[in-house]
Amino acid sequence: MINDDIQAQPGEEQPKNEIKQAIGGANKLNEYNWLSDLPFDERHNEVVEVRFKNTRKGFYRNVNNLKLEVGDIVAVEASPGHDIGYVSMTGFLVNQQLKKMKTRPVIDELKKVYRKARPVDLQKWEEAKSLEVSTMLRSRKIAENLGLDMKIGDVEYQGDKTKAIFYYLADERVDFRQLIKVLAEEFHIRIEMRQIGARQEAGRIGGIGTCGRELCCSTYVTNFISVTTSHARYQDLSLNPQKLAGQCGKLKCCLNYELDCYIDAQKEFPSKEIPLELAGGTAHFIKMEVHAGIYWYSTDPRITANMTAVPVARVREIIRLNRKGIKPDTLLAKPANNRMERGNDLLLQNSGLDRFESKSRPREGKSRNRPYHRKNERRQK
Repeated sequence: MINDDIQAQPGEEQPKNEIKQAIGGANKLNEYNWLSDLPFDERHNEVVEVRFKNTRKGFYRNVNNLKLEVGDIVAVEASPGHDIGYVSMTGFLVNQQLKKMKTRPVIDELKKVYRKARPVDLQKWEEAKSLEVSTMLRSRKIAENLGLDMKIGDVEYQGDKTKAIFYYLADERVDFRQLIKVLAEEFHIRIEMRQIGARQEAGRIGGIGTCGRELCCSTYVTNFISVTTSHARYQDLSLNPQKLAGQCGKLKCCLNYELDCYIDAQKEFPSKEIPLELAGGTAHFIKMEVHAGIYWYSTDPRITANMTAVPVARVREIIRLNRKGIKPDTLLAKPANNRMERGNDLLLQNSGLDRFESKSRPREGKSRNRPYHRKNERRQK
């Protein structure tokens, strides 16, 4: 089909039975339109943003001056042919997005929005999407037969079913020229290969994390920030790869979420590498509770037994005394039997096992052993 044949003429009416908007739902490429209260202005209708499968979107030129809204399914220009996507941003917000991305594309060089998708386009688009899983499985076997050290993680068909994008993972450089020839002969389509990382693959596939919620990378995370083991050390987490790694095999992205909070809380903390010299021996650091402001010390650094919880202020005081050559008798300034204050964390303050039990006493005359009453006599009869 020629591109000019599928363009809509200005003022052309759409069929009544056309599906105009996408069914509501959460997508991490959706944008909140905080300028939705402004009236429609044709001057800001020249460029719209269109999203496709999961992680792909771009800006397109509205050459036919269509009145598009967020969620409309449109046919856009592709190379070659045309593609089908959802309108994700319109109006003045598009200009703000371009400024945020620090890109100033030439409007005339942008690809075009042909028209709103018609039932025929939607039917072909659904047929193309139904082939993606079978194509991915077949392409994996072909790559394995060719001896290529790569994994094809996902396949995305173009809306007109003439082209497909194969997303693959590989640790090293892969020569897939022979693979492209075999795939083109097998599926009779144009082939495009795109390399992605393990986190991008997890975001495209989706799943449930150890927290019981849907993966962050498949719901709202679009920019992946590097995560190292130092992020876990700042939060005093155990360096267990099985607990710190996500479904992608990399360190969990959520290790970044509270990192700044932990760093700010530890700015005034004393060094953990300094042992505390006491009159009866040496106390070694074992672990800490950051938000409670507590260091745990033991007389033997190799055994986590007989540990003592020491407030940060007391640790700082002992270090200051040790520098003067003074060794205190005990770690705690107060007797060990006294209950130590554990900071302002409500979860730590209300962590007792009896916090859910009722504290109120029963009223007088309403105990379980009630005196004789006529109602009890009636029940017995």
